[in-house]
Amino acid sequence: MKQDTLEGRAKTKNGVKRLCFSGFCILLEVLFVIVMLTKLNRYAEFVNLLTRILAGGLVLGLYASNKTSSMKMPWIILILIFPIMGVGLYLMIGLNGGTRKMRIRYKEIDDTILPLLPENQETLGRLNEKNPKAGNIAYYIKKNANYPVYQNTDVTYYSEAVKGLEAQLEELSKAESFIFMEYHAIEDAQAWYMIQKVLEERVQAGVEVRIFYDDMGSIGFINTDFIKKLENVGIQCRVFNPFMPGLNVFLNNRDHRKITVIDGKIGFTGGYNLANEYFNFTHPYGQWKDTGIRLEGDAVRSLTITFLEMWNAVNDKDKNDTDFEKYLLPYEYHAEQSGFIQPYADSPMDDEQVGEEVYISMINKAEKYCWFMTPYLIITDEMMHAMCLAAKRGVDVRIITPGIPDKKLIYSVTRSFYHGLVKDGVRIFEWTPGFCHAKMSVADDCMATCGTINLDYRSLYHHFENGCFMADCSAVTLIREDLEATMKECCEVTEKYSSGNSAYLRLGQLFMRLFAGLL
Repeated sequence: MKQDTLEGRAKTKNGVKRLCFSGFCILLEVLFVIVMLTKLNRYAEFVNLLTRILAGGLVLGLYASNKTSSMKMPWIILILIFPIMGVGLYLMIGLNGGTRKMRIRYKEIDDTILPLLPENQETLGRLNEKNPKAGNIAYYIKKNANYPVYQNTDVTYYSEAVKGLEAQLEELSKAESFIFMEYHAIEDAQAWYMIQKVLEERVQAGVEVRIFYDDMGSIGFINTDFIKKLENVGIQCRVFNPFMPGLNVFLNNRDHRKITVIDGKIGFTGGYNLANEYFNFTHPYGQWKDTGIRLEGDAVRSLTITFLEMWNAVNDKDKNDTDFEKYLLPYEYHAEQSGFIQPYADSPMDDEQVGEEVYISMINKAEKYCWFMTPYLIITDEMMHAMCLAAKRGVDVRIITPGIPDKKLIYSVTRSFYHGLVKDGVRIFEWTPGFCHAKMSVADDCMATCGTINLDYRSLYHHFENGCFMADCSAVTLIREDLEATMKECCEVTEKYSSGNSAYLRLGQLFMRLFAGLL
């Protein structure tokens, strides 16, 4: 097994340099545009009038849009207070041309590939009869995200990311036809060396291997020669939204999904990326808490479709698949479990916030309890209202957040939401051993989610995400038990943020809260 080397550290350093250089170039370009607009407004009355009219039109348009107030108010305030800068930034970021191109690409792929998912109306009917509140949520996911609910699928839950890694390595070594892996972050280090060794062996055995990663998520972990290194050993590799100088780059949309599919029969997803810290090989923020699930059976078809969507839509210059069916062959499998499993994906390319709506629906449907674990807590007014209302009507609403942050500024914003929640009865727990990166929810012992979707604006509105809704299966009980065990290692801060100094927002937190949707 390879260890950390000078070469590996150099690659990471080069990745950080690329990030800093590209960010600096983009900043210079933004400043140049703002300065030019400012000078034109100062010396040309016509331009000044045009800017004010455009600012007014943008404000009215934003006010009338269907976006949540938490997303549109920062733009409105910025444009009203600083018209030139606000208009310039909105035109460059809020209306980025890359978005329109991406929307077209994704629509073309989705129109072709999503119809390959089964309807499974009979399965949905059985869930509605057995568990109506879970059935309502499953119906929402099917209608608005096109992903059906399945049975004939076994679920294995991993309370630690390293357990998921060990299971993945075992299943990867058995691959016969193809391996698909899509991750937000890949680190060219110990954990990845273990995976790559298996992948190279499978390539030699004739297995098709595809790797897909997000450039921003991996930029501090790998260098640009990572793709060449994989392709030299027969592994196909694509990168999502490369981060580079230029105002045409769409920074907000990142691929935050975590998916492994093996032969269309076995799938893995959850909160962990393929980097050392997720498996506690390194400890930059104390202990790392992450979770995942293994699926085997019919529901893996949805994970396969989700991967193929991203692989084929990422770049119109790539050679894409023309035959999807060869990756969607029937699998004669007889599951031991009888629960209901619904993998789903969320995309910023439409106007439906599936991840947020699933969470809010679980809160609204809960009668006894609804618990969450999330690394970040930066939520909309709608979600805060749902949590507080549930607590007011007697539902036990709890949220587990990290005790040690990975991003101190974001952690400050997370804590700024505590008082608004705890004053209405929501309980907050901070996991003292370190950083909890898992993204899970469970309600009333009958439904749960596990996936990549944080309780923050980035996950709920800007990123490509995926999750798995589960009902009436053993994984629901295991998730509840894991959250209970995790809470025993936490410090409950409910009382601390219900009164005293911690209950009051500081000026910096107010400012960060205002623009949290743009961070």
